Amino acid sequence: MAKGMGMMTGPKTYVAPEGGARDTKYILKKLGHYLLKYRWPLLAALLLTFLSNMLALVGPSLSGSAIDAIVGPDAVQFERVFYYALLMIVFYIVSSALSYGISVLMMTISQKIVVRMRQDAFESVSRLPIAYTDSHAIGDILSKLSYDIDTVNTSLSHDVVQILSSVVTVVGSLLMMLRLSPLLLLVFVFTVPLSIFLTKYITTRTRPLFRKRSRALGELNGFVEEMVSGLKTTKAYRQEESTIGRFDEKNEQAVTAYYEADYYGSVTGPTVNFINNLSLSLVSMFGALLFLFGRMTLGQISSFVLYSRKFSGPINEVANIIAELQSAFAAGERVFRLIDEPSEKPDAPDALPLPGTRGDVRVDHVSFGYEPERVILHDLSLSARPGSVTAIVGPTGAGKTTIINLLMRFYDPSSGLITVDGNDIAHIRRGDLRARYAMVLQETWLFNGTVYENLVYGNPDATREDVMRAARLAKIDHFVEQLPDGYDTVLSENGGNISKGQKQLLTIARAMLLDAGMLILDEATSNVDTQTEKAIQDAMIELMRGKTCFVIAHRLSTIENADNILVVRDGDIVEQGRHGELLARNGFYAQLYKAQFEH
Repeated sequence: MAKGMGMMTGPKTYVAPEGGARDTKYILKKLGHYLLKYRWPLLAALLLTFLSNMLALVGPSLSGSAIDAIVGPDAVQFERVFYYALLMIVFYIVSSALSYGISVLMMTISQKIVVRMRQDAFESVSRLPIAYTDSHAIGDILSKLSYDIDTVNTSLSHDVVQILSSVVTVVGSLLMMLRLSPLLLLVFVFTVPLSIFLTKYITTRTRPLFRKRSRALGELNGFVEEMVSGLKTTKAYRQEESTIGRFDEKNEQAVTAYYEADYYGSVTGPTVNFINNLSLSLVSMFGALLFLFGRMTLGQISSFVLYSRKFSGPINEVANIIAELQSAFAAGERVFRLIDEPSEKPDAPDALPLPGTRGDVRVDHVSFGYEPERVILHDLSLSARPGSVTAIVGPTGAGKTTIINLLMRFYDPSSGLITVDGNDIAHIRRGDLRARYAMVLQETWLFNGTVYENLVYGNPDATREDVMRAARLAKIDHFVEQLPDGYDTVLSENGGNISKGQKQLLTIARAMLLDAGMLILDEATSNVDTQTEKAIQDAMIELMRGKTCFVIAHRLSTIENADNILVVRDGDIVEQGRHGELLARNGFYAQLYKAQFEH
């Protein structure tokens, strides 16, 4: 319904501000909710990571023993050198095989988590109130469902494994260095805190940059989606250069946001790498002194240096992936915010089913505004008898579509009461209420599927005979039968391979298949030429027979036979009555009618 709103009645569409930053604890808690669903595979990955890295950690110790077997006080013991070398090869082969298994396991887990996360996000979107999609750019929502979730996936499949491996390696290397020389280990008392401090300092300042980067990409996607969908209009108004200029501006903003995030994020790796190299220099210098004083053998120094590299290497690698983690956290924050968006207001606890309807609709003293400070409808009242046709006319922005939004409970009125068959719709289940309406909107919507699938969208139980009958009533059967595969012809996205008029006729036929007691026609013939419009009038009358109908129309010729015509102006019903009566009054309706037919 949002697409059909006039400029003056609908809420403004924009990319909503991100609001306050979610802290890392919150994001980890939300992510942990998904990880716990696969705790046993994750536990297996953790165990394999521990074994793989412990096997790799034995290597430096064996290397030191091999060196001492060559340069020790005793004669060179080649058999022991080969023995240690063979053990190193075996351990490293097994460690590499386990690492490969970990990678495969983590990719499998991350894919399952991402599938679940994308499913939750899409279900959240499906349950969002219309007000949310009215006030958020569609491209930004799509960016969260695609790019942001893919970013989280990349981090889960690669970065998590790297961090787990780094933790085991750092702890294991620290214990091995402590065993070799507690004195030499004092070097890291200075360098490790310095690395932690600098890393925390940099990441605290880069997190907002990555949040800004994700938001800029969402805005760019929203603009591209909007412009591509209106490409014909852009060309018709010769606005290509203007559109390209606006795209360049948003593209530059996105590129700048990317550059700033990556530029400052990349500082972490080189900074920590410098500190690690500094620690290696200090280890080499003090290790040489300990060797000269006989406190360490050459093999032990060699092992200590290798362990120091294993100790500092993961720290450097973690620092390098900090930028990726910041990006993943920013993306995860946007996704979790979408998942946590409040769903459409739930039905009241005492909400009643609506098994059938006579179609007696009444609106009593209803006021409403999309924004509290700007009221659209003022103390509006109307009555529609069962089986009657109520037409709603008025200038653009008068509030016509807003009335339909309230009847369908896409929005709830600020004050007043709307009833169906005497039941307050606020106490009727939304699903039951909406199932009693068939709708044909000005903006046609068809999905990528066959003609038959599109027609039975609202009534999957319809038989092929029912579908063909509806097509005949809508005067579309001849066109469908001429398609390459008839009713099994696949339509492209939004019916791009057929004309607008044909799409409109298909949506009319779709509405005919619904067993609904009430009908809403929102400019349903706006995309149909005059000749086709006249040809389907009889079919429309047949469709409307016995139903309570609400018709929004700009072509006043289409509602001359309506039982009641409501003339809406600036949110008020200024006139109502039958066509002839309103013309006789020579009021606002007569002005609208004459304006259309005076020539």
